[in-house]
Amino acid sequence: MITWGVVGKSDINSFSRWVANRIWPGKGRDFGNCQAMAVLEDDVLIAGIVWHNYEPDSGVIEVSAGATSKRWLTRKTLAAMFGIPFKEWGIQCLVMRVDPDDEPLHRMLKSYGFEVYVIPRLRGRDRDEHVFTLTDDAWRASKFNKKEIAHG
Repeated sequence: MITWGVVGKSDINSFSRWVANRIWPGKGRDFGNCQAMAVLEDDVLIAGIVWHNYEPDSGVIEVSAGATSKRWLTRKTLAAMFGIPFKEWGIQCLVMRVDPDDEPLHRMLKSYGFEVYVIPRLRGRDRDEHVFTLTDDAWRASKFNKKEIAHG
């Protein structure tokens, strides 16, 4: 069974490093000041979601995720991953940076309502970055949220 929950303040730094290590193995990165959610399967950590780079004046936050299993990406997890920033924190735009070669994630984000922008060399001299944005209006209009929003 897949379950998820918010990561407490005392565990946030090590959890942030765990997620970063799934994205950038062996680089020793973390996300600094962030909020996070753990995804468990039968009490085993299989994925983590980190919200970071919060810009309160503009109402923008970035989201990143890393996993050891593809089973974490359920509709309920997506609803929390994208819904918490809009419903709980009043964000007006959610940003996600994605590898240009990750076509399955590109398709999923576009179907959810994200717009994509290609930023030349953001991943390095010879590599572009695909930056996806989801506004609160697009989030509310998403076919994935219509039932939830209609029922409050």
